[in-house]
Amino acid sequence: MEPAGPALRGLRLHLVTWNVGTASPPPDVTSLLQLNSLGPTMDMYVIGLQEVNSRITNFLSDLAFDDPWSIFFMAVLSPLGYIKLSSVRMQGLLLLIFVKHVHLPFIRDVHTHYTRTGLYGYWGNKGGVTIRMSLYGHTVCFMNCHLPAHMENTEQRLDDFEKILEMQFEGENIPSTLDHDILFWFGDLNFRIADYGIHFVRESINNKRYNLLWEKDQLNMAKKKEAFLQEFIEGPLQFKPTYKFDLYSDVYDTREQKSLFWFNEKKRKPAWTDRILWRVKNLCQHASKEGEFSEEKQTISVTLNNYISHMSYGISDHKPVTGTFGLELKPLLTDPLITLNPEGEWSAEHDVLIRYSAVPEFPSSAWDWIGLFKVAFRHVNDYVTYAWVEDDEISSNKDSKQVYMSAAEIPDAGGEFLLCYYSNNLQAIVGISQPFQIQPNRTLIEKDLAQEENSWTQTPDNLQSHIEF
Repeated sequence: MEPAGPALRGLRLHLVTWNVGTASPPPDVTSLLQLNSLGPTMDMYVIGLQEVNSRITNFLSDLAFDDPWSIFFMAVLSPLGYIKLSSVRMQGLLLLIFVKHVHLPFIRDVHTHYTRTGLYGYWGNKGGVTIRMSLYGHTVCFMNCHLPAHMENTEQRLDDFEKILEMQFEGENIPSTLDHDILFWFGDLNFRIADYGIHFVRESINNKRYNLLWEKDQLNMAKKKEAFLQEFIEGPLQFKPTYKFDLYSDVYDTREQKSLFWFNEKKRKPAWTDRILWRVKNLCQHASKEGEFSEEKQTISVTLNNYISHMSYGISDHKPVTGTFGLELKPLLTDPLITLNPEGEWSAEHDVLIRYSAVPEFPSSAWDWIGLFKVAFRHVNDYVTYAWVEDDEISSNKDSKQVYMSAAEIPDAGGEFLLCYYSNNLQAIVGISQPFQIQPNRTLIEKDLAQEENSWTQTPDNLQSHIEF
């Protein structure tokens, strides 16, 4: 009898696409991120933005520091136990991925890429930004695109998407985009509703008869003709077209679209420009040796649970669209590369110890380090302090090693923290401890109390000198 393999694991993924029209973040994104949902919490957030403010001064400052949108989402999600795993920016295009701490040791080989298609590939106002990773041993790729605008540019949109698909990640043994187990494609894809006049389109929307418009949606039409699109799946468009709205309104654009010719003014037709699609590799049947067709046993599957727009957000002329997915996968990685934990009681009154162990095949480096993080840390560089695993090692045996951290680096106030092991070779956190308490520095507290007490025990003469008659 064969031993049972690892049980299937279910992950919840929430994906956002939003053309923010150079606006600043809104006051609240609770509904956008479904933070008030009564169901299970998300395991991963994937946030793709287009038209982030990319004026040259903003862009240069954002290269040196996190941009306002990244800071905003980190401030929202880090207190809830999510870390910014990776991000990539190309002018107005921004892609952010946040994950729950528990998954960090099982996410590896994270790489980013961007492809310019504006001005024949020389300008990044249009194109795609991409993040790929190995998730529990399965390859997953996320692609946020902003394709050319206007009704007549369907072929240009398709050509640009093909170019983005052909891009290659740098690094050995990284599959091409279409060879990933799962590929998510989303963004302001700018496909329009062809043929029908504006009055028919608006009447169909007002009567919620969206199905009348589906067959003339340019992306749906292209999927019937273009082989490279036919394996992409999309949920039903059972929400109003998300473009083009008056700001802070759910009313479609009331302004005239100015043409080069004064006699050719018209209002823009609404369209489903903001879309989320996905593709699962090898989601097909194969012939068995007996010549019969049987469904290939999948080790990973994707289920769309929710595909909606969010009409309450009005900072731009696009409404954001979200897709909530269930990923069911058979973990190909079941054990972290590094297991680590604090030893003994931790406080700033003495040096502290960390014990860790690595699997035999772990590719260690002299540049590996262990960081001390607050539980609500934002990203991998948001550490309180760190120790080099080789320079600060104090003991070693075949089963584990010990590393010390100096008391001078431990926060006096104490609190709840965790430890993360960062691998320089893998460019990732490969081990994370359970949260633990650091005790406040009692010596410092006693000193503060004594100073406070002294301030209230002045002599009568001293007190009298402060009284005015």
